[in-house]
Amino acid sequence: MTVEPTIKVGFGERLHSATKVAALIDALLEEGIPPAEALRGTHLRPDELHLPATRISLIQMIEACRNAMKLSRDPHLAFNVGSSIHLSTYGMYGYAMLCSTDFRRTMEFAVRYHQLATPLTNIVFEEKGKCATWAIAPLPHPRIDAPLHQFVTELQIGIHISLMRDVMGASFTPIRIAVTSPGSETRLTQELVGCPVLVDQPAAQIVLDTEWLDKAPTLGNRVTHAAVLEICDRLLVELGRRCGVAGRVREMLLENIANRPDFETVAKRLRTTERTLRRQLRAEQTSFRELVDELRMQLAIKFLRDTDMTGEDIALAIGFSDAANFRHAFRRWTRESPSEFKHLATDAKASFDQ
Repeated sequence: MTVEPTIKVGFGERLHSATKVAALIDALLEEGIPPAEALRGTHLRPDELHLPATRISLIQMIEACRNAMKLSRDPHLAFNVGSSIHLSTYGMYGYAMLCSTDFRRTMEFAVRYHQLATPLTNIVFEEKGKCATWAIAPLPHPRIDAPLHQFVTELQIGIHISLMRDVMGASFTPIRIAVTSPGSETRLTQELVGCPVLVDQPAAQIVLDTEWLDKAPTLGNRVTHAAVLEICDRLLVELGRRCGVAGRVREMLLENIANRPDFETVAKRLRTTERTLRRQLRAEQTSFRELVDELRMQLAIKFLRDTDMTGEDIALAIGFSDAANFRHAFRRWTRESPSEFKHLATDAKASFDQ
């Protein structure tokens, strides 16, 4: 069984793409429902939804879904919106799946990097005998009541089928779909999804024949997939860095790393005590000192790779008292001096450009 990595993302943290909200709002607009009404209570503007830099929280996603349930006259809205979402809307996450050379690894990838896709569900993929199963479970949250649980499940089922058709071909059809909703409440039908729908089941599932996993991808490219996978790894790491208490501390430090706030000031800005903050950071397996060190290292590497700043300028920019201390710290971080690192980075860039 494949399980997704553990990154504890708070429901209120704005870390996710607005792709799914944008798809919901577009569908409601086709029904004549104004975007401002569809976004009521989300604190989002319509013009933000299609901007790559826009980040939303899961709470905002939940509110958008609740609005859609109230406003739409389409009983199949959730599945239809899910079906309208394709790999091309998922950026590097989607591109990595599209250029994978192995369908089984594609399924594993989808689970492992699921948190890059504004997830309102947990997903698990399991292969057993001649059947493979996607298990789908909406996240537990007080605002996700029974009707919204059903809506989110149907949305994710639509997304899954759409994405698997993008990967495996338009003819892909599951063997069956199972939902936890009673038959009188289920919006999914065999005519809509193309396969039998079992109701009142213990878990929501999409079941497919493992023969699909044995087929050869037509758009797979091993080199491209490896390169994009590396980017997705960085995105997942960055997601982890931005969430939790450590993420909020990083944001404060980045406001002015050269004249960074001290630990006491950070604790006050977070409206907590130094003792509590220290304990929270320790629970996230880091410390204030480690966060400062990490950010200094990341910025120093970026400046050396992407700018012509001198060592003295970089030392000042990231809060060192002099260039000698910076050089000592950089060698501790990378086992190279700043000048050696700069030389290697320049040579690598020149080789890549040729």
